[in-house]
Amino acid sequence: MLLTIFDNNSKCNITSQEMGFKKKILAIFIIVVFLIFWFISLHNRGEVNRPQLPSSDLLLELSSLKDKLSKMSSDCHRDKLPEYEAHLPVIYAVTPTYARLVQKAELTRLSHTFLLVPNLHWIVVEDAEGPSSLVMKLLQHSKLNHTLLHKPTPKPQKLTEKEDHWKKHRGVDQRNEALQWIRENLDAEKNKGVMRWTKRVSVWPVGLVGGMMVERPLVDPKTGRVSGFNSGWRPDRLFPIDMAGFAINLGVLLRAPNAKFSFKVERGFQESEILHQLVTKDELEPMAANCTKVFVWHTRTETPKLPIEQELIKKGHRSDDAIEV
Repeated sequence: MLLTIFDNNSKCNITSQEMGFKKKILAIFIIVVFLIFWFISLHNRGEVNRPQLPSSDLLLELSSLKDKLSKMSSDCHRDKLPEYEAHLPVIYAVTPTYARLVQKAELTRLSHTFLLVPNLHWIVVEDAEGPSSLVMKLLQHSKLNHTLLHKPTPKPQKLTEKEDHWKKHRGVDQRNEALQWIRENLDAEKNKGVMRWTKRVSVWPVGLVGGMMVERPLVDPKTGRVSGFNSGWRPDRLFPIDMAGFAINLGVLLRAPNAKFSFKVERGFQESEILHQLVTKDELEPMAANCTKVFVWHTRTETPKLPIEQELIKKGHRSDDAIEV
């Protein structure tokens, strides 16, 4: 995973061939070190009366090889990707992200959660002209199967620092970029993926969202089907649920090549926009014990206030010089 490739579509993917190449290099270093010690041993056996120690240059070379071997071994161990389990469908988790003070903290926290989930492929899409070093390094060291994409939001649609987060749509182009990558790189017949056993679209409760303790689909106990929603904000929406409250089967998505998010819909209607192109309410599949348990919460990291840092910057200094925060 240490090696990354950027193609013409500015997509960063990890291949098994790259890891195989690193293993070959590691094997070559091991063989070289073995041969050097073998030749030293032969030389010393031929000079029984006058034993000779390796020269200082040879010792330096051996020390250098040892350091390189140790680093490569560490890299291979650190960057080894988890293998997919054949009996489990893959979960493709899409995360739009943008540069801000808490970006690394939030992505790190999320990556630690994803490490607990087997067969997960993390698709991270930056709202930027190109991939950032911060996100690239974080993903490389995450030990997660991942894909890094980028797609800048058009300037007229982009939030300014002074605007409230709910004023404009966020993550529209980034989510669509992820959907496009899925359609171009996955096959419904070969790749099975989503919230494990979802047949079309599954739904579940989300805590601390919409001004309520929980928003959730209401399930008819007799039929086991979704009969309505308890949303407090714009309950007239076709699908009044949060973006974190549903999953789409990969096959369903691939069979709807034009389904996508849009800037043209009302604020807060992105969920309904994508879902109405894929499913009806009667086809929704309730998860989380028929939507009676909460496993997902809509929380937001507070933007930190850094008055002392601002004073340092005015004096031409920074506390984060030479360190990534």
